[in-house]
Amino acid sequence: MVIGFLFLEIYFPYSHSLKEKRKIVKSFKDRIKNKFNVAFAELDYHDKWQRTRIGVVTLNTHKKPVESLLNKIMAEAEDNIDGEIIDSQIHYF
Repeated sequence: MVIGFLFLEIYFPYSHSLKEKRKIVKSFKDRIKNKFNVAFAELDYHDKWQRTRIGVVTLNTHKKPVESLLNKIMAEAEDNIDGEIIDSQIHYF
């Protein structure tokens, strides 16, 4: 069994409140969960309105499908999120 964890740290330069940030993160979360059927959580910076750290987790019996899925999610984040990805990491367990 292979567990894949995608970590993204995102900066929202145009967000002016926690409400705006939460709206952006919720929209991204809903899109990712519905499209890819993965677990998603906001991990840090809950009280910062221009920054977030999120985690996405999936698992499979083989590494290739996990790697492919997490790369697709990363591409989706780069193309569609209204912010700048500061850091990203993929870990396998």
